[in-house]
Amino acid sequence: MERANLWNEYSKTQLKELELFAKDYRDFLDAGKTERECVESIINLIEQEGYVELARLQKENRSAAPGDKVYCVNMDKSIVLYQIGTEPMEKGMNILGAHLDSPRLDVKQNPLYEDSGFAYLDTHYYGGIKKYQWVTLPLAIHGVVVKKDGTTQIIRIGDEDEDPVFFISDLLIHLAQEQMEKKGVKVVEGEALDLIVGNKPIHITPKEKGEQDGKSVKDAVKEGILAILKEQYDMTEEDFVSAELEIVPADLAREAGFDRSMILAYGQDDRVCSFAALRAMLAAKNPERTLCVLLVDKEEIGSVGATGMQSNFFENTTAELMEITGQYSELALRRCLANSCMLSADVTSAFDPNYASCFDKRNAAMFGKGPVFNKFTGSRGKSGSNDANAEFIGKLRGILDAAKVRYQTSELGKVDVGGGGTIAYILALYGMNVIDCGVAVLNMHAPHEATSKADVYETYRCYHAFLEGVKES
Repeated sequence: MERANLWNEYSKTQLKELELFAKDYRDFLDAGKTERECVESIINLIEQEGYVELARLQKENRSAAPGDKVYCVNMDKSIVLYQIGTEPMEKGMNILGAHLDSPRLDVKQNPLYEDSGFAYLDTHYYGGIKKYQWVTLPLAIHGVVVKKDGTTQIIRIGDEDEDPVFFISDLLIHLAQEQMEKKGVKVVEGEALDLIVGNKPIHITPKEKGEQDGKSVKDAVKEGILAILKEQYDMTEEDFVSAELEIVPADLAREAGFDRSMILAYGQDDRVCSFAALRAMLAAKNPERTLCVLLVDKEEIGSVGATGMQSNFFENTTAELMEITGQYSELALRRCLANSCMLSADVTSAFDPNYASCFDKRNAAMFGKGPVFNKFTGSRGKSGSNDANAEFIGKLRGILDAAKVRYQTSELGKVDVGGGGTIAYILALYGMNVIDCGVAVLNMHAPHEATSKADVYETYRCYHAFLEGVKES
């Protein structure tokens, strides 16, 4: 089946809306390069739209009713939004679920050291990356430092024009004969991804040398970095122990191509679907079924931990919401989850002509042809896959066709070549209908990923149609 190119389908009005949407999306990417930053941006936006924090309602002993908009945050890294519908929640919700985390480098707890006149931060990569892609790039440091007294210092260095940037060195080509013979996974080792953060020794007077027993002379560059951290962030070396610092590309989101038809940016997996889901939720009005957008952390490392999809955060929060609407019982909660329908809003691989041998072209996602439905993901033999049922897919086809939303279907590469996971199978454990649906991405998991503006906009239209169009499970 050949799908139409969206650029040939849009009216002038839609093309204008598309460009405005893409600009807002790029701003979202620039403001949120970490999960914490994304959650903060989302809260600032949704509170202007009338959303109230669940904890505030509970503290004020207030109930919630149809039409109310409620949100809850989990450890500043995950967030869930609800619009309460007129139907009992027991009949199910329409859910969009995405993740806010992206592959990156994390700073270790004892990271700062000096070697041969360079000061380094030791890192551990997070998620699936090609390690060689992260060398020689301008990099930024984003995160928080939490001190023993509980105060928090926000760190964001490298994005502004006047900021310094950081980098990881690579071996010059003249000496790289042996390196170039290695397999890709060995060209740059994980322990070699250490960030260069300085090269200037601290200035020490003779009196200071005597007072410090010469230690600062031996590690003068490291001591210079510590002095800067103390002066600018009131941070000591021990504060790294309770810090969460992420190394991300320093570049901002950019339009790509002479025709400006694409977006090249860090973190589009999966902030592109998170943003589209968020905007679809804000556009939805007066729902019959309760609507939900769930944006979680830790998907890139298996959805584990207190802020990942495998935690009880979503289930517990839904129970709390049902309680303040006067609808809670354990059986009602179970029925609510089982009767819900969900789009697992996650990206998929776009067909790349340079690597055509890795794709089944008839079942590959193409740029500019709309959001992509993956009936199954997983790896070889559909291992770890959700494999959505035909009845649910048929219902979605009817909804999207009625809304004149263009979409396509795909698999994540050829059989026995690859595969990938999403949060779909975790939500499916409740018995709800779930299918993966998201934007096709080139350069997935690289420091700079590419998407089509048309696909981003059409995915928003798809999510909006889903939220308002599904009437029953």
